[in-house]
Amino acid sequence: MSRYKKTLPKALKGIIVGYRKGSKTQNPKECLISFPGIETVNEAGRLIGRKVAWPVGELKCRGKIVALHGKKGIIRARFRKGVPGQALGSSVEEIGRNAHNITLFVKVEHRLYKVC
Repeated sequence: MSRYKKTLPKALKGIIVGYRKGSKTQNPKECLISFPGIETVNEAGRLIGRKVAWPVGELKCRGKIVALHGKKGIIRARFRKGVPGQALGSSVEEIGRNAHNITLFVKVEHRLYKVC
């Protein structure tokens, strides 16, 4: 493992691994997604708060990455509507970045002011 920070690509594509399941139930609104190249908890933690969509071209179901799942870089995404069974094994795409995660500061006469 290297000590240098890995930069994430601007457009990520992941694979829906399965639904979030309990012992007797499964929740089709929450899916487990694996992104190739992201294998640690630290790398996957940087994805929390980003938005994803399935299918990639038509943007039918939109969701948000809400939490990590395990220690191998798999994340949990919550979709607005339930994702159908045909989505399992197919790809999802990151569609945007959250504006509230980006904070801009402007320096005016040796003082910093928060813009966003």
